[in-house]
Amino acid sequence: MSIDTISRPSLHSNEHQLASNNWQHGEVELLCVEKWQETHDVFSYRFQGIEPVKFQFKPGQFLTFNMDIDGKKTYRSYTISSSPSRPYSIVVTVKCIEGGRVSNYFAQSLNVGDTINASGPDGVFNLVDIKADKYLFLSAGSGITPMFSMSRWLTDTQVGADIAFLNCAKSPEDLIFRTELDTIRFNNSAFNLSYILESGADQLPLGLSCGEGRINAEQLTRLVQDYKERTIFVCGPEAFMKGVESLLESLNFDMNRYHDESFGTESFEVGETTISEVENTESDFMLRIGDIARAMGQNETLLEGIEAEGLPIIAACRAGVCGACKCRVIEGKTESISEITLTPDEIAQGYVLACSTKLKSDVLLQL
Repeated sequence: MSIDTISRPSLHSNEHQLASNNWQHGEVELLCVEKWQETHDVFSYRFQGIEPVKFQFKPGQFLTFNMDIDGKKTYRSYTISSSPSRPYSIVVTVKCIEGGRVSNYFAQSLNVGDTINASGPDGVFNLVDIKADKYLFLSAGSGITPMFSMSRWLTDTQVGADIAFLNCAKSPEDLIFRTELDTIRFNNSAFNLSYILESGADQLPLGLSCGEGRINAEQLTRLVQDYKERTIFVCGPEAFMKGVESLLESLNFDMNRYHDESFGTESFEVGETTISEVENTESDFMLRIGDIARAMGQNETLLEGIEAEGLPIIAACRAGVCGACKCRVIEGKTESISEITLTPDEIAQGYVLACSTKLKSDVLLQL
């Protein structure tokens, strides 16, 4: 593991750190004070506020970073992998995607001493909004990040938190947070850590619960015998989450205690642009936002129209899950396929999720 740390003395004195204000939501300017490599394609970045702050967030939530890449304003959301129980810095962990515009910008261009703007925290996939007594954190790939934040919080703030932590990966070399999880397991007898690897499971230490292949009913039942008594949190690639959901349904698991996190598909990050490039072959309705008017097809989402006009909007999951793209319909009719994060009052006031909403008439929108 290679580590790069800031070379000058601490950004803030101990006195100023201890007296710092809480940061709970909104925009914040961050300084990268540490950068290290977790695996061959995963990096972690530790940030402190340019102004001293204590970071307050719900374990499992994410930040949205705002940066210019090749002259283009770009937004990208990453789960916070640190815990609010350690509030004087904040960490995100990013997997490099081949051709990924933002993840590779982080890996290649974001270095210790650099500043970056972020906003948040956001997301309902967290330990505060989802209540549980016994936990099963089930993850694959970089989907481990919210699970690590949640586990760190529970083991920092509770004695005997009942956690089953099952991570799926390609090989031992692809295991993220391996050393830290071993430490948590050593210090917490109720922390049940296990892995399922596509190959190389025999390389893991003796005494560590593990399996080889893909997750299935036999593997799950063997590694987490009491899974039906737990609240299950799932995060990983879309295909993995769909597979786990189908598996649990086939095992007659109570799906009221199933929760997953989605950040859409990787295709959002891949390619030369970060906004949708939609050709309007047929214009059905007009979308008006302030002084801007745009002709929209009936199959286009509000988000596609907003981004095509270059207007500022944060679109994290692009799947109607995170709530970051909330906006308000002032006039007109729309149709939404997701209202997960909206309260009844917000829905009554006309709020919608731009990524999951299409026009059914001309619409006046407020961002």
